[in-house]
Amino acid sequence: MTKPVNTCHCFQENVQDNLVRHFSILDIVSKFQETNARVNRALCRAVTDCGCININASKQLLPDDCSFEDVRNHIQSHLTGQLCENCREVLEAEVGQNLFYLAGMCNALGLDLEEIINKESQRVNTLGMFHLR
Repeated sequence: MTKPVNTCHCFQENVQDNLVRHFSILDIVSKFQETNARVNRALCRAVTDCGCININASKQLLPDDCSFEDVRNHIQSHLTGQLCENCREVLEAEVGQNLFYLAGMCNALGLDLEEIINKESQRVNTLGMFHLR
């Protein structure tokens, strides 16, 4: 029986092998922040340059008698449309770079990304909607 491939561990090892130029924790943190900004910029450009998606934001209105469990039925993402192929590719590439530096930060700090994801998943499963994020 073969052991299942652990994508997070493989990715984290690949980053460890290939993160050379920005190996200092300070470089990693600043590159992580930079790539996060690039994700945000790509999203904004999908709205303002391409127009494949729209953000139509306003105050979230909840009925007075709305229970906490029912909030999800009344709130909106404020997002309409769908990413076009080009914007999707750009966003996927930018998110990928962001994940690269997240894995690099985990490596530098001796953290296991897969373990972090599993622990957070357990927290969310345990607390459900009451995790308030």
